[in-house]
Amino acid sequence: MRVLLFAHLKDATGAAELEISISESLDADGLWRKLIAAQPDLAKFRTTTRLARNGEYAGAQTRFTDADEVALIPPVSGG
Repeated sequence: MRVLLFAHLKDATGAAELEISISESLDADGLWRKLIAAQPDLAKFRTTTRLARNGEYAGAQTRFTDADEVALIPPVSGG
């Protein structure tokens, strides 16, 4: 699974992308547990970060597979 990171998430992990492997599909909570296990600094951003799967925002029940591209979307502001 390719995981894209932006803004302060990129700074926290020191990477714009991560590659993680999952053997079975995971819901959003399971994916967050896997991400935090790989990059513990992501834990503090979990409540303010949205997940996107293959270019579309993901909900709590979305299932993620090893073939997906996942983006961690930090809060954005406009003006």
